[in-house]
Amino acid sequence: MSEEVKIVEKKEISPGTTMLFGFPDVGLVGVIAASHLIEELKDFEEVAFMDSKLLPPIIVLHEGLPHSPIRIFGNTEVLLAVSETAISADIIYPVMNALIDWGKSKNVKMMISLGGIPTQDRQDVQELKVFAAASNPDILKMVQEKGIEILKEGYMVGPQALMLQRCATMGLPAVALLAQCFLNYPDPEAAAEVLKGLANVTGIKVDVSKLLEKGEEIRLRARDVMRRTQQEMTKMKKTQEYDIPLYVS
Repeated sequence: MSEEVKIVEKKEISPGTTMLFGFPDVGLVGVIAASHLIEELKDFEEVAFMDSKLLPPIIVLHEGLPHSPIRIFGNTEVLLAVSETAISADIIYPVMNALIDWGKSKNVKMMISLGGIPTQDRQDVQELKVFAAASNPDILKMVQEKGIEILKEGYMVGPQALMLQRCATMGLPAVALLAQCFLNYPDPEAAAEVLKGLANVTGIKVDVSKLLEKGEEIRLRARDVMRRTQQEMTKMKKTQEYDIPLYVS
């Protein structure tokens, strides 16, 4: 783990968990899904947090108490890394690398990034699809057998792209679950769909009815984070995900 980025543990970490990632990205799908998991999963509590001078001088206040903007929640079966602030394109590499290295040190059995894939004419899509990409062929086959459509061709940009690449290099099982979503508009419906996909793949199930009921409230609360995230996505050339790659064999 880089000395520039430290993961400070507050609780004992159970080995053999599934580690999830919910970071600001298109439609804030991962963040919205992560927030809902934190509310719904039993015995879920903050077990660690990130400390780094690379992060902006920001704390998050909850009930008047300070917290790191990047925290890890967990129980005996699941770990969830979530960021409540947009991650600068300049520090996304050390942040993601530190989290992945820490997860490996805790012997997690699989890493799963929850996110979105920008879809043109999203407002006209009635039934949102969830796509998957994986770090190796065996994991990809497992996900496909669970009923998740494979993202066969395309570009990935941002936190989930870094997670997949690093896990593939390190030989770690990893999956990116991506729901069709708006590019620059908070999308609770897409978050609900990606949570359904997570349930299919892992058996981690939560009721998404409250998430859908509070859709408009979530959009209003998330608009400032979405605006800052949009600025960082532009630096990371996020709009390239709309492009079709040239396949070279």
